Amino acid sequence: MELELTAEQQDLQRTVRAFAEKEIAPHVMEWDEAQAWPGEVVAELGRMGLMGMLFPPELGGAGMGYAEYVIAIEELARVDPSVALIVAAHNSLCCNHIFLFGTEEQKRRYLPQLARGEWIGCWGLTEPGAGSDAGGTRTTAARNGNGWVLNGSKTFTTNGHHADVCVAMAVTGKQAAKHGISAFIVEKGTAGFRAGKKENKLGMRASDTAEMIFADCHLPGAALLGAEGEGFVDALRVLDGGRIGIAALSVGLAAGALHAARRYALERRQFGKAIAEFEAVQWKLADMATALEAARLLTRRAAALKDAGQPVTRAAAMAKLFASEAAVRAADDCVQIHGGYGFMDEFPVSRYWRSVKINEIGEGTSEVQRILIAKQLGC
Repeated sequence: MELELTAEQQDLQRTVRAFAEKEIAPHVMEWDEAQAWPGEVVAELGRMGLMGMLFPPELGGAGMGYAEYVIAIEELARVDPSVALIVAAHNSLCCNHIFLFGTEEQKRRYLPQLARGEWIGCWGLTEPGAGSDAGGTRTTAARNGNGWVLNGSKTFTTNGHHADVCVAMAVTGKQAAKHGISAFIVEKGTAGFRAGKKENKLGMRASDTAEMIFADCHLPGAALLGAEGEGFVDALRVLDGGRIGIAALSVGLAAGALHAARRYALERRQFGKAIAEFEAVQWKLADMATALEAARLLTRRAAALKDAGQPVTRAAAMAKLFASEAAVRAADDCVQIHGGYGFMDEFPVSRYWRSVKINEIGEGTSEVQRILIAKQLGC
């Protein structure tokens, strides 16, 4: 793995950083307070190629790899993790599931519009009674002639209210749970399919999180995504890539927190000098910087393995686990360094603190990551 970015990757990093600072940063507080979907920015990210980074040009994508993808997600999350989450869920979950397991007809029908950001995608696995135990899915898909009828609901679905395309898992058989679940592509406007409750979240509030409801939702046979009964197994592969995205999002959050903490520490004066001169603050900043670099390296290693076609379950779990927990500590230390001002919403640090916790939960909790890593060690 090359530790230095290529010239092209450096150009991408500069471009995304400049866009985030100019077009996103001025609106972050407004979007957060209003829980407003940043539609114009998402559309522009599509025109920039960031909504289809991982897919080939012939399918409307930018033809990049995970090495580039994690750079872009980090730079977006550094300014606004909500926007980064929108892009990550769209790319590495919904679109990637179609790309990895869809038929040629499905890829050509959906991916060009999704990759250009003209359509938004969401991915439904989690249910009210099936979180870490995703194999406990209760949404069902029953055969109906040449098609299917879906009944059930999904919860905590990123991009739900704005999605034009939903990939959803449903039970289709009575085999062992992980081999009795299938994936389906459901288009917006399909009878019996709708977005339900919009969640009122602690953080990442500009990112829409919704309930998805299927009530006698009739689908054609062509809506089946991948082999019947293999949707859950396929979802596990999709999650490997998704966890790399969450690791990158965590790295971006940690980088934003470090930047804010360092800037404040150099400006804030107490007892006649900048608080950055006090050893207690210096140690916090040093620990934040060290953990950030370690998280970034783990994330880029996982991305490199993914691009090389190597198994990434362990690397992705390690990156997601370490980066998310490092980001939580960074956000907490950032608030502490800001003191009372860190508790006030006019400073961006409160948003980092509110938003970062979900990274230890979404796409597999820290506990689940540790189980995955232990299994990879043969335990």
